[in-house]
Amino acid sequence: MADASLFPVVETFHSLQGEGHHSGRSAFFIRLAGCTVGCPWCDTKHSWPRDQHPAVDVETLAQLALNAQNNGAAFVVVTGGEPLHQNLDPLTQALDHHVDLPIHLETSGVDPLSGRFDWITLSPKRHNPPRKDLLQACHELKVVVHGPEDISFAAAMELQCQTDTLRLLQPGWESTTGEQLAVAHVREHTQWRLSLQSHKWLGIR
Repeated sequence: MADASLFPVVETFHSLQGEGHHSGRSAFFIRLAGCTVGCPWCDTKHSWPRDQHPAVDVETLAQLALNAQNNGAAFVVVTGGEPLHQNLDPLTQALDHHVDLPIHLETSGVDPLSGRFDWITLSPKRHNPPRKDLLQACHELKVVVHGPEDISFAAAMELQCQTDTLRLLQPGWESTTGEQLAVAHVREHTQWRLSLQSHKWLGIR
């Protein structure tokens, strides 16, 4: 039986949140391995294979988060890969025990929600849509735009979210079409905001 206190970890690092509503804020990232969603534009494809990354116990991860808190991190981000491919209860319990920081989740929403999170960023994928309960639970809906079909998908997704869920369109990196479409849609729809990958522009992690 697998040890529930061990998680496959690609990397941990203290940087700035580069995307979405909390962009520009100091954050500690825990990037978990394993993803079967398979987005062709993914910039962390090295995180897809779960077994190629070391298993790290939750107490070690919580201690690393505490060190980041002591060095200015404003929140913890659990990302991937697709973190909800595994039960996140032990991880968030350890973080809650050791760290006095909000815990954020970045997910595509294809798996049931586990763990306790203060902020959920749902980035749904057109080729593998999210669960309806994740659409209802998320605080932030962030849709990556490459073509017109992504705008239509974003409109369909927002209808299933809570009325106060933040709505963001994020152009695909180096996608001129995505940039033009996202900007045009945000300009014409007041409930949407533009999200840019500021960490890539800055050249930071």
